[in-house]
Amino acid sequence: MKQLKNIFKLAALDLSAAKGLQWACFASAAVLLNACGGGGTTTDASNGPLVAAPTSASGLRALPSVFAGGKAVAYSPYRTSTQEPQRASEVITDAQVKQDLDLLVTAGIKLIRLFDSSDKVAQRTLRVIRDNNMDIKVMLGAYVNSFEYITATVPRASAQAANEDEMSRVVTLAKTFKDQVVAVSVGNETMVTWSFNPISTTVMAGYLKTVRDQITQPVTTDDNYAFYAGFARNAAEQAADVFKQIDFASIHSYAIEDIAYSNFNDADPLPDWDWQQLGITDPSKRAEAMMSAALAKTQKDYMLARNYLDKNGRANLPIVIGETGWKAADPSGSGRYRYLGHPVNQKMYLNRLLDWSISSQHDNGPKGIVYFEAFDEPWKGSDDKWGLFNVNREARCAAQFLNPVATWTTEAGSCADTAALYYSPPATNLAVSTPVLAIFNESVTGWPAGMRADAYAANTFKLAYPKLGDSAPSDLGATLALSNYIQLDTFTPASYGWGLLWQSSATPVVTANMSNFASGSVRFSVKTNYAGALRIGISSDTVLGSGAEAFVLVSNGKYGYCNTGTWCDVSIPLSAFQAANPALDLRYVLTRFSISDVWSATGNTARTNMPPIAMDNIYWAK
Repeated sequence: MKQLKNIFKLAALDLSAAKGLQWACFASAAVLLNACGGGGTTTDASNGPLVAAPTSASGLRALPSVFAGGKAVAYSPYRTSTQEPQRASEVITDAQVKQDLDLLVTAGIKLIRLFDSSDKVAQRTLRVIRDNNMDIKVMLGAYVNSFEYITATVPRASAQAANEDEMSRVVTLAKTFKDQVVAVSVGNETMVTWSFNPISTTVMAGYLKTVRDQITQPVTTDDNYAFYAGFARNAAEQAADVFKQIDFASIHSYAIEDIAYSNFNDADPLPDWDWQQLGITDPSKRAEAMMSAALAKTQKDYMLARNYLDKNGRANLPIVIGETGWKAADPSGSGRYRYLGHPVNQKMYLNRLLDWSISSQHDNGPKGIVYFEAFDEPWKGSDDKWGLFNVNREARCAAQFLNPVATWTTEAGSCADTAALYYSPPATNLAVSTPVLAIFNESVTGWPAGMRADAYAANTFKLAYPKLGDSAPSDLGATLALSNYIQLDTFTPASYGWGLLWQSSATPVVTANMSNFASGSVRFSVKTNYAGALRIGISSDTVLGSGAEAFVLVSNGKYGYCNTGTWCDVSIPLSAFQAANPALDLRYVLTRFSISDVWSATGNTARTNMPPIAMDNIYWAK
């Protein structure tokens, strides 16, 4: 949902199908491009290049006034799930949804965006709104999944069928709850270059037409601003196919996320906005300057999309910011948001957004802004803490700001602007001068002081430490009566795979200055029959405060690695990690060592029946 370009991004999807909501027009996949009913198109452009589009559009359905006249948030009700697999079985009740919506109404929210059309969430939320006559409207979603890149016949057909079911539900809900549903969005971040749920513009255009031809509400597809600024996945894709089927553009912009990435259309490794604000010498004013710069970044993203649409025959197409937000805390585990994620910074960003929204209604600004999001969702792990309310439904500073006179159950902490976070350069600790930095060996019976071991996701494997018995010969294990080693086994991987990392246990995290090891290596001993490659990694802070990860694949015979069931000693030069990510800064090492199998990185087949991995003698050497 956000511009997070990493493997841990999880799709906001609920496939709890509503059987019986099928309609005759969805008899086959072929119907998707030849929908029944007559909704027309939103423009009389040809099927040719986008630049050939007319300067005016016809057939646009009016954007409801609630977008401009009311505050809007993205809403999801999940509370108890702490990881993705649990979410499918979490029980959502009408009472919970009613409690949530009452809080949003108290905050002055007039419009909510839902991401799917499931019975579990969407149908329930719409029914609660209708049955309680609540003053709140809905931008309903249809969450469709990628299938074009699936080669296996059965999974491909299953994904297509699930998309058909989802569109069937969104049409049914839009008709059944016509007074509540004011707009429909088909798809979420599917066409931007970095999409983790890629759908071609041709298929998306067919999906949009299928839905739009059968409802009367305005229709859009939500995507990152870069797509609407002309950057689809490749030059062969025609955004015009999609633009012909939508009544308004719904763009996503996350200044807080784009800190970690360069601008989408240049090779500059630096962020495309000055979030550090080091030119402000008075630190007490740096937070204000940063948050104003964050709004300027959002406005820049909007104008990139607006200018592209204007120059290509879509000047009449309204733009809504379908997602933007700011984290209220740093759940990353890496300190990625330590200068950024705070309830006061979140409040300051929302305050500026609302001022912009009001002032731009009569000029060339967005016709509405949907804030992400209403409530925290712990199942998102490192992508949590966006909520105006925390998971306990306590109002954060931003929610309190929306209604200062309400009687809130508030989250602890000051909401004064002076409590906001701001950037200060990371401290450079003394360089490690010893020839070895031990992470685990016979002389280290616990993790080194100040370190801990963390799984990428809980319950994805069992970690046995220390495990007594057979240890690596290079670690003197053969001469010890009770030698010890580490073992990973009983794998229950997440959808992407599994991983384990060693990092600072302090808050805030403590970095290790490993600059003296630049010409050295990361070493460990391993004994396993694990099939395929494994991924070894380290990470560091940077002077930009955005962090840098570097990974090297090891396979049988590479760097000394073996998966033959015997102990072997692995030695990976630090230069290999720095080649993998030149942004890695050895002065600020965060993750001292990680081992993982991320299917998309190693090329391994997703599986659960995996043999144990024993490790020993893990260290850095000069």
